[in-house]
Amino acid sequence: MNKPSLYKVFAIIIAAITFNSACSDKPLEAPSGPAFVKKIPQNWSSYQAQQTADKARYIQQKQTAFDWFADFAFSETDGTPYIALRLLPVIAPELWGSADNFLDVIGLFNDPRQGDYPMPRGIGISALASNDPASHVDYTSFTCAACHIGRLEKSKTETLYIDGGINSEFNIVLYRVKVYQTLQKIIGTETDKLKQHQLIINAFLDALQTARQSDSHFFYRNYKNFTAAYEKIQIELFIRHAGELLSRFAERSIANYQGYGALLNKNYNGFQSRSLQGFPGMADATGIFTVNSYNEAKKGFFTQFFASFVLPDSPGITDFMSVWQQQDRKAQWDPSHKSLINGGGQWNGNIPIPIYRNLAAQSTLGLSNIDIRVSAFAEDLLDQLPASVYPFDVDLKLAAKGQELFTENCAQCHQPHNGKVYDNLNLNKDRSYVVNWLIRRGGISGFNDTCSVQTTVKIKGQTMQPCAEFDGVSLAGKKDLIISPNNQHHGYNARPLSGIWAQAPYLHNGSVPTVYHLLVPDQRPSKFYKSRLQYDQKHLGFAWTAPTAEQQKTSHAYVFDSNSFPAFSNAGHDSDITENGRHYKLDWSDDQAGAMAIIEYLKTL
Repeated sequence: MNKPSLYKVFAIIIAAITFNSACSDKPLEAPSGPAFVKKIPQNWSSYQAQQTADKARYIQQKQTAFDWFADFAFSETDGTPYIALRLLPVIAPELWGSADNFLDVIGLFNDPRQGDYPMPRGIGISALASNDPASHVDYTSFTCAACHIGRLEKSKTETLYIDGGINSEFNIVLYRVKVYQTLQKIIGTETDKLKQHQLIINAFLDALQTARQSDSHFFYRNYKNFTAAYEKIQIELFIRHAGELLSRFAERSIANYQGYGALLNKNYNGFQSRSLQGFPGMADATGIFTVNSYNEAKKGFFTQFFASFVLPDSPGITDFMSVWQQQDRKAQWDPSHKSLINGGGQWNGNIPIPIYRNLAAQSTLGLSNIDIRVSAFAEDLLDQLPASVYPFDVDLKLAAKGQELFTENCAQCHQPHNGKVYDNLNLNKDRSYVVNWLIRRGGISGFNDTCSVQTTVKIKGQTMQPCAEFDGVSLAGKKDLIISPNNQHHGYNARPLSGIWAQAPYLHNGSVPTVYHLLVPDQRPSKFYKSRLQYDQKHLGFAWTAPTAEQQKTSHAYVFDSNSFPAFSNAGHDSDITENGRHYKLDWSDDQAGAMAIIEYLKTL
C-alpha cells in the first residue's frame, strides 16, 4: 500500500473516534450443500508419485507466475537498497549468519533449485522485474516465498521443499531487530541526527570498499545477467546516491523498530522483551502493517496524539498459513452480485478477494509503489496450486476407518467454500478482533488507492486491470468488499484440510504441535519445540520434542510456551459442539484409536 498522507491518517482517526459503525452486510457463510469428502487412493505409492509429478508439472506450466511469487521483490523502486543489505554482515558480522548465507539467522535458507542465485530463497531483487535495471539502484525485499516455501528433512540425506506451504524458520521480527542493532553499532552514543546519518553513510561506504577488495563479485556472484559490468554500474549508482539512499534506509529501519515497540507496549505488555526476539514461523501481520501508518502519524504535529489509535486493540500474532489450492476457499458472489458468501481465505476470512489478500501481505513491508504484478501472479499461481502430498507411508486400511469418522465429525465444517466464522470453539479470539473499524476503513481506502478498478499494469506486454473484477463480476462501486465488516470475523474459519500434514503446528496461533494433540486435548503439552525440520509421522506434525545436539546446529527450533502469554493459549477445538442440531465430536480423548484413524485419513488429503 502506498503510504497514506497525514491528512488521510488524521481524517480516519477522527472518523473512528466520532462515529460508531453498524454493518448490516450479509456475512460470509457456510455452504448449504453436502460436505465434500476426498476418496482414499487404492495404491499409496502410485498416488504419491502422481501427486508429486502433477505439482511439478503445474509449477512448470505456471513458471512465470511461480518465479514472481518466489523470487521477485515487492517494489521496483523502493525497499532496502540491495548493496546495503549485502553489506550488513560486513559491518556487524557478530549479528548475522554464515559467510555462505548471512540471513540464515532469520530462517532464510539457500534453495539448491535456484542455482547460484546470490541470495537465499525469499529475498527478491528489483532488477528481475525492471525493463531497465541499470537506470537506478537495485532494491530488495522479502518475497512471498520467505513465508510460503518451507522445507522438511525427510532423512539425513534428503530435504524436501514445500512450495506454497510454510517456512516455519522465517523470523521477520528478528530481521528488523538485527538491522536496528547494526545501525546502533554504527551510531554509538551520537545523538545528533545529521551526524548519525553521516556515520551510517561512512560505515556503509567503507564496508563497500572492504567487500570489493575481498571479492570482485561480492554482491551479485556473477548470477545470470548480473555480470561484472552490471555490478560495477550498480556500485557506482549506489556510491553516487549513498547519502539519500542510506539516510532513508536508516530512518525507515529505526522508525519500524520504534513503531513495533509501540505495538508491543500496547498489546504485548509484559512480553516485550521476548517478543523482540521474534517467533519463527509466526507474525503479527496486522500489527506490522499498521505500524507503517503509525510511523506516518507520528510525523505530524496534529496526529501525534492519535497515533496509538492506528494500532490494533488486541494482539494479532498467528502462525503462517499454507496458501495452496486457494480455489477451495474462494468466496462466491450471492445471486445479486452485491455480497460475497461461502468462503474466505485467512484465519477469520476478513479479506475475501484473493488479489487484496496478496496486496495485504505486500503492504506489511510499508513500501511505496508496490509492484502489483507480484500479487497478480500470486493469485494466478495459487488458485489451483496443488498441495504437497504427504511424503511418508500411509496405512490405507486404517485411513478408511478414519474417513468414516472424518465424514461424520469433521467434513461439514472443513469443506471447501465454507466462509462461516466459528466463535464456539473455545479459542482465544484476540486475533479475530485486531481488524477494528479504523483499520478496516484505512485498509479499504489504501488498498483501493493501490489497486482500484481503473488500475492498469503491464504483464507480458499486455495491459491488464488486476483489480477490475472478481470471478467475472465487476468490482466497480464495491470497494467496501475489500475487507469484510468487523462484526463478521469475530471467530475463525474452518479451512479445507488439503496438505494439512504440512500446516503443523495447529490452531491459528500454532499452539498445538500435532494433529494427535489437537484431537486428544488432555495430552496437549504446554511447552514444545517449534520450527523443527524433522517429522513425527505417528502423531502427524513436525517433530516437537527437543532436537539432538547435531540437529540443533542447523535448526531454528525454539521452545514455545502456550502459558507465556494469553494469545498463545493452546485451548480450543477441545470440546464437542452442536451445529444446526447436529453433534460433532472434537474431543477424542476417550477414543484414541478413533483419533489415530482420523490422523491416517488426514495424511491422504
